[in-house]
Amino acid sequence: QVQLVESGGGLVQPGGSLRLSCAASGSTLDYYAIGWFRQAPGEEREGVSCISTADSSKYYAESAKGRFTISRDKNTVYLQMNSLKPEDTAVYYCAAGRYYSDFDMPRNEYNYWGQGTQVTVSS
Repeated sequence: QVQLVESGGGLVQPGGSLRLSCAASGSTLDYYAIGWFRQAPGEEREGVSCISTADSSKYYAESAKGRFTISRDKNTVYLQMNSLKPEDTAVYYCAAGRYYSDFDMPRNEYNYWGQGTQVTVSS
């Protein structure tokens, strides 16, 4: 079992930055992908970015490339979000699973989820 606790959401103006944190605990985290999904009202939950605990490989969705940076320090995964846009507004969920790919982040491959943290980008 893996437990995930997110923090760091909030309200930010367009162009601003936020850093989300995900503290993981429980089972050993070797050979996991830990990442971030987001879900806006009325939308599907979509993968944003993930990192492999095996070799620190990183995946970014197109919407995140060049603006978001994922990193890991032991059992905490961070998502640094810069140049935020109103369309980044969503509940952001940390998730963990055994599947890692450089090309996608299928929701059904992630078994463990945090409770979510709200990110609102608005002036």
